[in-house]
Amino acid sequence: MRLERVGRRHGLRGPWVLREVSLDLPAAGLVRITGANGTGKSTLLRLLAGIDAPTEGRVTGRPARTAYVPERFPAALPFTAADYLVHLGRVQGLGRAAARTRAGDWLERFGAAGHARTPLAELSKGTSQKVAVAQALLADPALLVLDEAWTGLDTGARAELDTAVRERLTAGAAVVFVDHDPRRLAGEADALYGVEAGRVRPVRETPAAPARPLVRITASGSRPLPARLPGDPVTEPAPGHDGRAARSLAGDRVAEPVPGRDCRAARRLPGEPGTGLAPGDDGRVAHTAAPGALVLTVDAAHSDALLGVLLAEAWHIDHLESEGVRV
Repeated sequence: MRLERVGRRHGLRGPWVLREVSLDLPAAGLVRITGANGTGKSTLLRLLAGIDAPTEGRVTGRPARTAYVPERFPAALPFTAADYLVHLGRVQGLGRAAARTRAGDWLERFGAAGHARTPLAELSKGTSQKVAVAQALLADPALLVLDEAWTGLDTGARAELDTAVRERLTAGAAVVFVDHDPRRLAGEADALYGVEAGRVRPVRETPAAPARPLVRITASGSRPLPARLPGDPVTEPAPGHDGRAARSLAGDRVAEPVPGRDCRAARRLPGEPGTGLAPGDDGRVAHTAAPGALVLTVDAAHSDALLGVLLAEAWHIDHLESEGVRV
């Protein structure tokens, strides 16, 4: 897709929002657009999606199946959530049955299935945003344009949108997005452009934040742990544990069972840990632990408090290490 000396102004005599924009966007890949508020990012996305036409210059090579999530969703429309998605699916070339099935699937994925029959005007802002995102994903677009699409979504829906973006990329589509959070899909963009004073320039992506040091604690004991631990550490069975095989938690935000000496889950740790156990170079924990022990990985800032709680609950500290444990 190519933009050749594209400019956009509002009205015949209005100020220019964008001027002399020349870009070659990949047919497949992730493109991030950055810039301060009011610089023309949304105008650029609308031009890419074909919502607006350029005042000057031309846009060529836009895929026939293009989808767009606006910064503000027009919720005051005479549809229920499901009927709106079916209508948009039909507009995008789906049959009625396929559109209805996909509408239900996407509402389910974004946690909004319970609002399928709710009129759009009665939806909360967050649920409206879920519908806005769902309509863009219904028909497997070859170009997906997202203008602050994550804003207003809850944690689970934001993660689901991240996954949906990656699915479109895997399918060979192009995704262009703006988001105020610099951590959003950080390091994954194939191209990054900045908008400033009506001009668009390629820029280098900001380096990732330094890794946060973690501490890995191996402990054993027979008393149940408190319902909440400092730092909400991740727990996994240590080597020799007879419980279920530990699943990878990398990137997840879940709470794991805390097994007792009998290897059954006694309770679940609340909170949302950000990462899982970091294995050694051989893919296994690089030390010996007693059967029934727990391996807890926690931010170094919380390690002293966690050790204090474990000792207070008469747990034995089998092993403590921090080298090589990073997120």
